[in-house]
Amino acid sequence: MATLQDISVSAAINLLSAFVFLVAFAILRLQPFNDRVYFPKWYRKGIRNSPRRSGAFVSKFVNLDWRTYIKFLNWMPAALRMPEPELIDHAGLDSVVYIRIYLLGLKIIVPQAVLAFLVLVPVNWTGETLERSKNLTFSDIDKLSISNVPDGSKRFWAHIGMSYVFTLWTFYVLYAEYKAVAAMRLRYLASENRRPDQFTVLVRNVPPDPDESVSEHVEHYFCVNHPDYYLTHQVVYNANKLATLVEKKKSLQNWYTYYLNKYERTSNRPATKTGFCGLFGTKVDAIDYYSSEIQKLSEAVTAERDKVMSDPKAIVPAAFVSFKSRWAAAVCAQTQLSRNPTIWLTEWAAEPRDVYWNNLAIPYFELSIRRLLMAVALFFLIFFFMIPIAFVQSLANIEGIEKVFPFLKPLIEMDSFKSVIQGFLPGIALKIFLILLPTILMTMSKIEGFSSLSSLDRRSAGKYHLFILVNVFLGSIITGTALQQLKTFLDQPPTEIPKTVGVSIPMKATFFITYVMVDGWAGIAAEILRLVPLVMFHLKNTFLVKTEQDREQAMDPGCLDFATSEPRIQLYILLGLVYSAVTPVLLPFIIIFFAFSYLVFRHQVINVYDQRYESGGSFWPDVHRRLIIGLIISQLLLMGLLSTKKIEKSTIALLPLPILTLWFRRYCKGRFESAFVKFPLQDAMIKDTLERATEPNLNLKAYLKDAYIHPVFKGSDLDRPQLIFEEENSPLVATKRTSKEGSEASSTHSS
Repeated sequence: MATLQDISVSAAINLLSAFVFLVAFAILRLQPFNDRVYFPKWYRKGIRNSPRRSGAFVSKFVNLDWRTYIKFLNWMPAALRMPEPELIDHAGLDSVVYIRIYLLGLKIIVPQAVLAFLVLVPVNWTGETLERSKNLTFSDIDKLSISNVPDGSKRFWAHIGMSYVFTLWTFYVLYAEYKAVAAMRLRYLASENRRPDQFTVLVRNVPPDPDESVSEHVEHYFCVNHPDYYLTHQVVYNANKLATLVEKKKSLQNWYTYYLNKYERTSNRPATKTGFCGLFGTKVDAIDYYSSEIQKLSEAVTAERDKVMSDPKAIVPAAFVSFKSRWAAAVCAQTQLSRNPTIWLTEWAAEPRDVYWNNLAIPYFELSIRRLLMAVALFFLIFFFMIPIAFVQSLANIEGIEKVFPFLKPLIEMDSFKSVIQGFLPGIALKIFLILLPTILMTMSKIEGFSSLSSLDRRSAGKYHLFILVNVFLGSIITGTALQQLKTFLDQPPTEIPKTVGVSIPMKATFFITYVMVDGWAGIAAEILRLVPLVMFHLKNTFLVKTEQDREQAMDPGCLDFATSEPRIQLYILLGLVYSAVTPVLLPFIIIFFAFSYLVFRHQVINVYDQRYESGGSFWPDVHRRLIIGLIISQLLLMGLLSTKKIEKSTIALLPLPILTLWFRRYCKGRFESAFVKFPLQDAMIKDTLERATEPNLNLKAYLKDAYIHPVFKGSDLDRPQLIFEEENSPLVATKRTSKEGSEASSTHSS
């Protein structure tokens, strides 16, 4: 069991490492040759110029102004200086709503920590149960927890009362934040500039027609059923193979340019090998080799392009349908088009940069099968991952290591080494297991077939949250001491599980303290130092970058990793909710993490990250739902813990809490969630009216011309698919249908 000394050693290590990476960040970000890595957003906006363009030769690489090193923390007030409305314009609403999650954690945890230390810590400390117990090993931290209160004591009513206070405070904060974010989203949608997705709907599962192609069928259907508002449509092509060939050709062209530049500098014909990465195979002339490969690939691209454009099977039964107004698009996206609810399915089109084109080619009937298979795969991934985590956690203590490696016993028994193991090793062991997990979960989400990057991020975040909840939180509590506890847990009836988990909670406080320090500081250090992008930028500059344009391409700022970061925030809030009434000593560590993370991510959003897409904060209902789940878990675990403390009627006293929480969740969903899934027709009409008044000559057709064409056809010499526009002057809707069977759209519409 980790002691206060162990926690102190771990805290000292993390504080020292925090100071080191802050100094390292201050030094790295001030160097002119790193400027594009730590301030790429301003370069992309064209506001910042490279400091290497002027000054002495040395000053182009090293910052010689010693005064800037003294103020190495000046980035912190700078990160807080930009007001929120300006930050929304600068970085987008998604980024602002994301960093508000850290602020939300502070709003919830800080008042709880103050009340817990004023009320519950004295109640726990004066219980003196652990000191009176014989043959019981405990630490000073345990004396601050609920474990130090004797069974059957009326002191537990203080914990019950404070749990109500904590729950009601959390209700207030969540309601206020949900209301604020919903209002921000509605203001943003009402004020944002014109975007193609405001006029466009994604239509999937277009039914087959024996007499018309998919494009003709879509045009006919919407001319009949939306005759006054239908404007244009773009069918979806299965161009995934073509996109792969085009990307491969770009890669070869980059290598060709590299070797050509090298030849022009040295006048010596460069050579390469034909095998993997130019390391194996026959040695050949690099310029001739890549020129030949590019020629072969160009022919393959041309052939595949012709196949995509001419083969009817390359057209997916889906289309992006655009309308003459936002109001018409909102009506179409939010209503059922057909008697058969499984065809002509509509949803708001994601903005063009948010579309995940690879998944649009998946037949709609496969989606349910794919998602079922991935749900089963996720279950097995979570379940079987508990085994290695339980094994590692059982080894990450003194007894486990001495049993497996008895020859290390003399070294392990040293006080300093023992403190490091108990205070640092468990969190490190768990961190190693989680490195590859986000990639696995994102791959599973892509297999499920979601059609936008934002939905992929939200789905992956949901999987990661479930994984962390089961394996990191519950798994560490249940199986953290030994593998045998897993069997005991599985053999128990369901009614006893909350009691078993509840009893384990106080004992695992020290583990979660070290986990917050190790995982939290490691994540912040990796975030702010940006060592991987820094190394990659300089490698590209050294070997591939020869012009200013190449340098711009090498400067990849990255984006917010919502799918990984958001579930981790949820875990820390869950820990705060659970331990606020059990072991409040954990709360200051969580507060420090949230405060510093808020500063760091605000700095990154202002100076570094680019936007892959803008969803208008549409992920907030998922955040709120997961917070409600964490609140209910904390209430059930407290009920389970108190049920073992021989206090009468504790379960009855706490039972209203989860009921109130479920009611609160239902109320918030009905009150605010519609703002995140629907677009009010009133707002759509207002924007349409204002646009017609301010831009009466707007050519909407030209504006939407290239919006939803597959990126492989953009910016290249490839033939582009043609957009299909309605024939405005035709009184009848032309059709090639001869069969009497078809959808209800088969009837001819006359003016």
